[in-house]
Amino acid sequence: MIVAIDGPAGAGKSTVARAVAGRLGFRYLDTGAMYRALTWLACERGVDPEDGPALAALGSANPVELDAERWVRIAGTDVTEAIRLPEIDRLVPIVARQHEVRLLMRERQRELAALGDSVIEGRDIGSVIAPQAEVKVYLVADESVRAGRRLTERPGIRAKALTVDLRRRDESDAPQMQRAPDAVLIDTTHLSIEQVVEKVEALVAERRVTTSGRG
Repeated sequence: MIVAIDGPAGAGKSTVARAVAGRLGFRYLDTGAMYRALTWLACERGVDPEDGPALAALGSANPVELDAERWVRIAGTDVTEAIRLPEIDRLVPIVARQHEVRLLMRERQRELAALGDSVIEGRDIGSVIAPQAEVKVYLVADESVRAGRRLTERPGIRAKALTVDLRRRDESDAPQMQRAPDAVLIDTTHLSIEQVVEKVEALVAERRVTTSGRG
């Protein structure tokens, strides 16, 4: 089974996806981390973040590795912490919108998803990466709440600057922010992580009942 969790930055995708994967015993695939890893490597190798073909060639030669223990590796380096730095925050939207990069990453994400039961989170999982996903969820939240959550993750950044960055990220991600028609919309503004996780788990349980009934 594939559980697709999409939504904008700060909506709670990563936290919810990790928790759901842990409870279900599924693989957790953070597609955003994959783009971040390539962005980090591009910075290390001096590749222009707007050079789609060069970035795709770099990514093809150095496939991103994700592990159940939540680490991220690329080119033999553990970049789990490095990909969360502010400079990566600023550059990853540029890298992620390159057509060649998206094609490469989509192929890699599908390869990883095919390995077994997975919870995959990103921007267009339910609509593009895994339209066959049995459970599709789209998380949203008020901008102020999303900014507050990002501030908790990035304590070294001023709140005003973070809000501006969040809006820029939304604008940059807009072309990829595709909610699948059959995705269940969950507004996390006034919900705890536990409440959101329970809602997703309920959808998984419902889907399993429906599937077993058909059998």
